[in-house]
Amino acid sequence: MTIRDGQHLYSAAGLDPLAALRTPADPPCDVYLTGSVFLDIIFTGLDSAPVRGTESWASGMGSSPGGVANMATALARLGLRTSLAAAFGDDHYGEYCWDALEQGEGIDLTLSRTVPGWHSPVTVSMAYEGERTMVSHGHEAPPAESAPECPPPARAAIASLAPDRAEWIAQAARKGTRVFADVGWDESGRWDPADLADLEHCEAFLPNADEAMRYTRTECPLAAAHALSEHVRLAVVTLGAEGAYAVDGATGESAQVPAIEVEALDPTGAGDVFVAGFVTGTLAGWPLADRLAFAGLTAALSVQEFGGSLSAPGWSEIAAWWQSVQGLPDQNPAALRRYAFLEDLLPAAARPWPLRRAVPTIGFGRNG
Repeated sequence: MTIRDGQHLYSAAGLDPLAALRTPADPPCDVYLTGSVFLDIIFTGLDSAPVRGTESWASGMGSSPGGVANMATALARLGLRTSLAAAFGDDHYGEYCWDALEQGEGIDLTLSRTVPGWHSPVTVSMAYEGERTMVSHGHEAPPAESAPECPPPARAAIASLAPDRAEWIAQAARKGTRVFADVGWDESGRWDPADLADLEHCEAFLPNADEAMRYTRTECPLAAAHALSEHVRLAVVTLGAEGAYAVDGATGESAQVPAIEVEALDPTGAGDVFVAGFVTGTLAGWPLADRLAFAGLTAALSVQEFGGSLSAPGWSEIAAWWQSVQGLPDQNPAALRRYAFLEDLLPAAARPWPLRRAVPTIGFGRNG
């Protein structure tokens, strides 16, 4: 069942932020992405890091699809039609991840493949003291044909900059797809600006402050953002507890939005959630500062729960937060006004804040 409220379309799955913009000529998916899916097993409630030679007990544990699935889930929960091309193992872990993404989140896996005889990669994450430590295991990656050589038509695509993705990004851009790029930590320590050559095909680049300053040889994140804006339309630099800063290289517009102060349980996947929020606002045509604020909000909500895809907020979480925060004492009116644009967008919150999601766990049978 769906109903219209002004310009916005609601359904059982939540709000469609692009409802007013959709036409019959649109591509079938809003966002396309590809990458590796991990099974994430997350332990929380640890008082400190595990001590060598001892056994530590965690008060909380959850399992969920991780890796690129963090980003795909965050996009889908914000109402974007999401298509993921990835390889899945044919073990129980791979089956669990496939079902969680396709059936649980409504992500289109038409372009994904199950690889016979391949074991799913696994990451164990331990969250404590506002940080996390991870241990991963995986076998040799499956053949590259697990993702199509030619990306499908889409409003947007998200890609991690790497030499082997150069042609993929260029093809998507030539089709009119708006490409949003991030980058991983350069283990070589070279931080060669030539590795960012594909930014010429991208709509936006969203590194963190350390990455941005190392690639641009600058000493200030804001200076790094301006330097990057000479190579890409939108340079967005995340500043951790200080929020985010963005520069529009075409118009010269810049915006900085502070982070929301929250008690962080697990920062896993917060960067992916930030990108998903920024992509949502960009496709919806929001002003730059609103996009930054929304991305920061979604990331802040995510770190209050554990896990990557487990913690990605949907519209019900965002609506419940907005309803709750306005009733809290000692709120800064100016800070609240920064999020006033949510008033005309959000559905009525029907659930109290803070919300708690069910914790997916592997092991129960169909009648368990």
